[in-house]
Amino acid sequence: MLYIFQKVWERQQAPFRTALGALIIKEKLGISDRETVEQIKENPYLQYFIGKDTYNNEPPFDASMMVHFRQRIRANTIQNINKKMVKNAREEKEECSDKESIEEGKIGNRGKLLLDATVAPADIRYPTDVGLLNEVRRVTEKIIDILYKSLKGKVNKKPRTYRIKARKDYLAIAKKRKTSRKERRKNQKKQLQYIERNLKHIEKLIEEGASIESLSSKLYRKFLVGNEIYRQQKWMWENNKDVIEDRIVSLTQPHIRPIKRGKAKADTEFGSKLSASCFDGYVFLEHLSA
Repeated sequence: MLYIFQKVWERQQAPFRTALGALIIKEKLGISDRETVEQIKENPYLQYFIGKDTYNNEPPFDASMMVHFRQRIRANTIQNINKKMVKNAREEKEECSDKESIEEGKIGNRGKLLLDATVAPADIRYPTDVGLLNEVRRVTEKIIDILYKSLKGKVNKKPRTYRIKARKDYLAIAKKRKTSRKERRKNQKKQLQYIERNLKHIEKLIEEGASIESLSSKLYRKFLVGNEIYRQQKWMWENNKDVIEDRIVSLTQPHIRPIKRGKAKADTEFGSKLSASCFDGYVFLEHLSA
């Protein structure tokens, strides 16, 4: 309990400059959260960058705080900071250019505006329908284990999940280099049936008295996302379609969307679609959609 209160205190006391500086360092160097803390601990220049007055060889914060920094500083906050910095820089530049124009007796071109739409690729494994369903099935099996454990002694028999057979069915197609559409649809149907059976078992265990609160927040989130993946995949299988609105392609990152790019190397990219503008040498993020 003391550790939790300490973490809350640290989260509240972390200055904005420290949080923003740490996130900038992480993105600039392309390193992990732990490595970011280690780099800051060893480098006095990075410590000065995040607002430290003196050098200290102790970690400035725990690596887990980086998660809270990301939650605290949203995209719109970064956009507002960027606009403020550009506004100050342009005011100084315009003030100098206006003086020069008055002295020369003329006003020049105000510049050009460039607009472009692109994708920020996400680092995920290439998604397949059978692979996604296999991940959802494993999550439902884990939930059944936890719920049954909480009812041990109240329920005579543990629900059957056929997990060994289900994994064999998945590996039978996952290990093949090339598969036909017929094979994929057949395996997709099997995985859908396994998930449907597991969902019924979970519903029955809850009716018997098991509490969904016994699940961790991370597992519960995966369960909710998994239900939506199951719904989408079932609809596509029943209607013999490969496309559905707001299709989820990652169990852990449900906000990522497939975007058709038409490139020779990769016809489809996975990530956030963004629209950026470049004016007078400054780049603005106009729109970001997942």
